[in-house]
Amino acid sequence: MTEADGPTNEAASGDDRRKHQVHFDRHTPEYRHQFEEITHELHAKCPIAWTDTHGGHWVASGNREVFELARSAEFLSNDHDVKGERRGYKGITIPSPPRAREVQGGFLEMDPPEQRHYRQTLNPYLSPAAVGRWVPFVDEVVRACLDERIEEGRIDFVDDLANIVPAVLTLAMMGIPLKDWTVYNEPAHASVYTPPDSPDMPRVAEMSRNMGMGLYMSIQEIRRNPRPGLIDALVHADINGRTPPDEELTGVLALLIGGGFDTTTALTAHALEWLGEHPGDRDRLSRERDTLLDSATEEFLRFYAPAPGDGRTISADCEIAGQRFEEGERLWLSWAMANRDPSVFPDPDRVDLERKGNRHSSFGLGIHRCIGSNVARTVFKRMVTAVLDRMPDYRCDPDGTVHYETIGIIQGMRHLPATFTPGKRLGPPLDETLENLQKACDEQRLAEPVTVRSARANIER
Repeated sequence: MTEADGPTNEAASGDDRRKHQVHFDRHTPEYRHQFEEITHELHAKCPIAWTDTHGGHWVASGNREVFELARSAEFLSNDHDVKGERRGYKGITIPSPPRAREVQGGFLEMDPPEQRHYRQTLNPYLSPAAVGRWVPFVDEVVRACLDERIEEGRIDFVDDLANIVPAVLTLAMMGIPLKDWTVYNEPAHASVYTPPDSPDMPRVAEMSRNMGMGLYMSIQEIRRNPRPGLIDALVHADINGRTPPDEELTGVLALLIGGGFDTTTALTAHALEWLGEHPGDRDRLSRERDTLLDSATEEFLRFYAPAPGDGRTISADCEIAGQRFEEGERLWLSWAMANRDPSVFPDPDRVDLERKGNRHSSFGLGIHRCIGSNVARTVFKRMVTAVLDRMPDYRCDPDGTVHYETIGIIQGMRHLPATFTPGKRLGPPLDETLENLQKACDEQRLAEPVTVRSARANIER
């Protein structure tokens, strides 16, 4: 990333709104490899800058600037007007997908009041109390995943653990059969780690369409044969006085899949990689988890920011954080770069497991803050502590580790192989475990909202 050379046309004509111009493309491998250097430069020179990449858009990187912008919902829109019925805005993705692949990304690409009604519908399933009921379920999935590799002394923390647990829990909460986690797994991850210009994108897009069709069919099935879960809640939702069409609900479910699968996988993999590289801190976290686990979780969230940022459209001429914007302009809010602002986070490029006052923005800010944050924190903690207990001396293999080539959408990992001292299995294999858990879901109606069912899952082997 470099500051543009010479005066711009706007500056030459007296319009200095875009006087801070940079070349910024978060979809390139260079952005992943040079993230800290690029972030330092933006913070120092232009915490709000203009880039001509991807059709031209603003980039906000400073913590104060991102905070003010994200909380100015009256001037910023998330709307993705796929059918051209409103103002033609393009949602949160920069660059926008080709017209043939445009779909609305659930309520994350909606503005109030519809966005608010969707969140109100789902909150009874995703509140801290609601998520806490699932801990025994999560622990059993984690146990089974580790059991599959415990006797070998080898594991891929992505393929064998962090991909599986969030996927199984997400489907359980939705009311989709647990065995189908493999159907949704590859498209959910590939759709975010494949760069927009990759030659593999047509295949990934086809997988995504097939996943969308599966979600659409699940809506039809649950409408005919009701069973508790997020899909049932959405089928019966009143969204600003209307029953939403199935096409819209499919987009909402795809959002829940995307948010439930890849982000928690990414956070867990990076944390396990870092702890493997710092065995002293790993041992300390294991010993002092009662007092250290919460702050360590927030620090890994801050440092690795699984979802690096979101796009917005300026919905009215305005001035925010000292910058003038015009209606229709596009804006990128970088949660990841805001998390590295030294004016807010001392020594921001270092992981501090007991960092105090860690007001990171990794779940977003404002009205669109991640609705699944309670799920992510809970699942992350249960996976990490189980690894610390059962594979305490694990060593990651850097030669086999594969990070996402780019981090434009998710800062994730594809593989994280590790070795450890073998141990003993504690229960049945994964397939049998999923059958048992499916039975528990059905008989105990685990996916009921917390307003109906407040008891924790009772899981028996």
